[in-house]
Amino acid sequence: MTSRQLFTVMTIFVIGVFGYAALAPGPVSRPARLATAPSVAAPPTGPPPAYDVRPLTRPAGRYLGVALNGAPQDMSRVDRFADLVGRKPNIVTIYESFDDEFAAAEVRRVHRYGALPIVRWEPFTVKLKDIAAGRHDPYLVEFAVAVRRLNLPVALTVAHEMNGHWYSWGAHDNRARDFVAAWRHIHAVFAQADATNVIWAWTPNVVNPVPSVKLAPLYPGDAYVDWVGIDGYFTRRGEQTFDGLFGPTITQVRRFTDRPLLIVETGSEPGAMRRRAVDELFTAIRKRSDLLGFVYFNQKGSGDWVIDSDRPALAAYRAGAAADPRTGFRVG
Repeated sequence: MTSRQLFTVMTIFVIGVFGYAALAPGPVSRPARLATAPSVAAPPTGPPPAYDVRPLTRPAGRYLGVALNGAPQDMSRVDRFADLVGRKPNIVTIYESFDDEFAAAEVRRVHRYGALPIVRWEPFTVKLKDIAAGRHDPYLVEFAVAVRRLNLPVALTVAHEMNGHWYSWGAHDNRARDFVAAWRHIHAVFAQADATNVIWAWTPNVVNPVPSVKLAPLYPGDAYVDWVGIDGYFTRRGEQTFDGLFGPTITQVRRFTDRPLLIVETGSEPGAMRRRAVDELFTAIRKRSDLLGFVYFNQKGSGDWVIDSDRPALAAYRAGAAADPRTGFRVG
């Protein structure tokens, strides 16, 4: 081989080696390859944005909800109630003890139905002071993360009827500041978990049976509350008009907040008064712009509140719903 031929072979060899290196993966060649590759958007990282519940906190429509034994585990019971009253409920109540896991499957069923789940979170097994002190944070964090992961709208009441004396978290065993501190702490845990898909419904009992317990000291503040819920029942021995039953509570509430109102739990004892009670409820949601609706407790508990076989009351419910086209909107 002549020296010229040897030079040519060596030149081809060098070009080949370094040309291959230019094509091989590595820190030098990567910019060249990316520069000629088609532009592709980077995949999103992290969870999707939280469900925006703000339109549901002040909707144009009105809520007609129901609390049923066995639902939402069995949504056919909700269907049956809808057939009876002539309107699909757009709130379904879920009761959870403070040591329960978040009822994700039930919430999903309710949302699929087109309704808003309202979870009544009951701290039977813990003390408000311990919640506020962070002693139950592992459980709270797990619950909040599960709510955020599901990413569906949830209304949440915590330690409802706190102004009464019939629950362990009530006014007889706890100071108002303990309740407020516990509520704010739970709210902070949810905020830290980005669980902003929650509507916070602060829910006292009507003040009539506990007039000495004032509501203002129990209120956590507008920064921690989206709705003021109220629980109250029409009974033979109690008030039998909307204004008589709920009016004194609303009067107190309006001294410290203008948050929208929802009757989170109501019902009536049987007889002619039940039809009148249903009429009163529908008249109130037509007349009051600050009242978002009501949730009927269609169960037997401290009384017989079941409306199923009460034809006059069912007729009043059907007529009330039909007269107000805003009722029963679908929650998407």
